[in-house]
Amino acid sequence: MKRLFFISLMAVAALTANSQNIQLHYDFGRNIYPDQEAGRQKVTLTLEQFKADKWGSWYYFVDFDFSRKETMGAYTEISREFNLASQSPYAVHVEYNGGLGSRSGSYQQAALAGLAYNGHNADFSTTWSVQLLYKRFFKSGDHNHAYNSAQLTGVWGTTSANKKFTFSGFIDFWRGEDANGDGKLVILSEPQLWYNANDHLSIGTEVEFSNNFIYNTYDDQTFFVNPTIALKWHF
Repeated sequence: MKRLFFISLMAVAALTANSQNIQLHYDFGRNIYPDQEAGRQKVTLTLEQFKADKWGSWYYFVDFDFSRKETMGAYTEISREFNLASQSPYAVHVEYNGGLGSRSGSYQQAALAGLAYNGHNADFSTTWSVQLLYKRFFKSGDHNHAYNSAQLTGVWGTTSANKKFTFSGFIDFWRGEDANGDGKLVILSEPQLWYNANDHLSIGTEVEFSNNFIYNTYDDQTFFVNPTIALKWHF
């Protein structure tokens, strides 16, 4: 659960200007790839919030990864958007990514800045965003190095069947670098499908598709599919 989906909260924010939820995911990745993902945690708790105001919006999430004995890591993304004009679909987007791991120390931190194009249908049941961002990775330990990058992000959310089902997700493309400085295209997408049992409880799944994202020292495999089952509570 690298990122949850602020765009799916925009419909709620249009009416309430504030939306918060907590999610609990059980991840099957280690069962599917016992060698390549031997260290992948099975349980993740996510706290997520979106808040709109007269200048634009705030969004953040924090992922907590748990083992049987301890909290293995906490990863966050925090973003702010400033609308370029009233009723304009364009906004300035700034963002911070980073966190702490109990074994690896800190996650590699990154700062992002660029433009976003946000849209929706007439009743806000479908929303979308496209973001083109400059991305700066910072050295966060002996295992990585600082470098410049760029990221293209697409985000979507839609509800159907009298708001009983929500399909939302994102896809990121960015330029990564190996330890020797060679560039590579990193792709990460996490679509989610939820059944909304009532105004507060949702039951669903998330499937993480990635290429060149997961740190794998076992073999040369770069593409992974990691599904979860999940519960979500809307405050």
